[in-house]
Amino acid sequence: MKCKIAALIVATFLMTGCGSEANVGVIDVEKVMTDAPQIKAIMDEGAKKMADVQTEAAAEFENNPDWTEEEIAKAQADMQRKIMGIDQAYATQFKYKLNEVLAGIAQEKNLDVVIDSSEERPLILKGGIDVTDEVIKKLQ
Repeated sequence: MKCKIAALIVATFLMTGCGSEANVGVIDVEKVMTDAPQIKAIMDEGAKKMADVQTEAAAEFENNPDWTEEEIAKAQADMQRKIMGIDQAYATQFKYKLNEVLAGIAQEKNLDVVIDSSEERPLILKGGIDVTDEVIKKLQ
């Protein structure tokens, strides 16, 4: 984490040049995930598909009580592979949608960098231009 913060600080200085001030934006990604309807829809759809895979796997296990340990392990691996694929696909959709909106806002506000300020993993503790509500508004 310290390396990530140091890299962001160095990148900010390199982007803005020595002596000039960087325009830093901050976003609470966790809030966007819960408050932005488009993002929430993506996350909910992904969660539903993962639950469907788990339900399907449970039914398959129930319908095949005579499976060997090898068959059970294969079915579990297949289920995990499907869930990971769904998770990756929806995470990619989320990231693409968020980055698309952030790029526009960053350009409008002339921001050099936008940093995640979520409560769980704050990268900036003070200052910066909070664009969270703007992102949520654009993702209605």
